[in-house]
Amino acid sequence: MAVVTQDSGETWTETWTWRYEDSTGAGVDGDALPSARFPSQAEAESWVGESWRELLDAGVDQVSLLREQELVYGPMSLHPPEG
Repeated sequence: MAVVTQDSGETWTETWTWRYEDSTGAGVDGDALPSARFPSQAEAESWVGESWRELLDAGVDQVSLLREQELVYGPMSLHPPEG
């Protein structure tokens, strides 16, 4: 499993992560999915904006953003809008 950290060398006061889910909201995990942690919401959102296609290809339908273990928002679909 890949581990992604956006670390500038400073001490993190919070950790932001994405929870990977299928279309029913059940958790998705696997060796192809990165374990990504970020020091800010902005960095987490930037990363998912760059990585959503790879996540979708790995079987993730939607994601939810967590600060520590608390849900911030989601689920958010990774599928492009139809039409």
